Amino acid sequence: MATRDAAGLFDQTSFGKLEVSGLEGLQRLAGNDVDRAVGAVVYTQLLNERDGIEADVTVTRLGEDRFRVVTGTAFGVHDVALLRRHGIEVRDVTSAYACYCLWGPKAYRILAKLTGDDLSFGYMKAREISVGYVPVLAQRVTFVGEFGWELYCPAEYGLTLWDSLMAAGSPEGMRPAGYRAIDSMRLEKGYRVWGLDITPETTPLEAGLGFAVRTERKAAMKRPESELACLLLDGERDVALGGEPVRLDGRPVSRVTSGGYGYRVDRSIAYAYLPPDASRVEVGVHGKWIGADVVTGPVYDPAHERIRATPWK
Repeated sequence: MATRDAAGLFDQTSFGKLEVSGLEGLQRLAGNDVDRAVGAVVYTQLLNERDGIEADVTVTRLGEDRFRVVTGTAFGVHDVALLRRHGIEVRDVTSAYACYCLWGPKAYRILAKLTGDDLSFGYMKAREISVGYVPVLAQRVTFVGEFGWELYCPAEYGLTLWDSLMAAGSPEGMRPAGYRAIDSMRLEKGYRVWGLDITPETTPLEAGLGFAVRTERKAAMKRPESELACLLLDGERDVALGGEPVRLDGRPVSRVTSGGYGYRVDRSIAYAYLPPDASRVEVGVHGKWIGADVVTGPVYDPAHERIRATPWK
């Protein structure tokens, strides 16, 4: 609720951070087009020869042939090995940088207290700024569906940056928050988690990530027989966490990939791979079958207005 109404401060220092050189190799492995202007942030999957999703990352172009790839906490070693197998030069710099995520409608007001630098750069852009006395790479990216930034600084500045953000944000109602809060909010926005919702066995088209694939690569992909769908369970107290069976017209057809409770929408949410025409299913929770509606698009802020807000105007 603090993140929805004011701001939340999340410590994502554990996320994997990789410094990569070699545009040609990275472009060949990525589904999306990573050959963008310096300062652009690209959301993409790294794909195998069957178009299966081997990694789910953001790629920030820091220079002509210098990129920062950010991946999940547990996936750094996996992704380094993947990139190196494809002849891409990569260096794991996870421990070199702290990362704090400042997300919420008051994020701009909070950060503006600490810097005189221009914060009006757009969504999926990155810029080097100073926050107090701390050098920061600010990336306009979110994993919770609220306005804000990922803020990267050298690890030795981490405590100073955290304390500065807390001092500026606490009077505005900002609260420190954790990964469970992130998981609840990403379910509401339909953001996928690699290893659960998406794997090397699923393609971007099956996962509903076709928007993150460049046109020529998408055209060569096989049309999916099933797609990852969002389910809104009838029972608010019946929460699926993953692995629960899903049946369509009384017939088992799938299992829940991930699920939980969305506190901003007050609904129990789950995801499962289903035929594209499915509209109503049942989910097995706690030994009983719970009805669920199949819905399209994010259940929270479907127009993405909060993410793309311009509070400086």
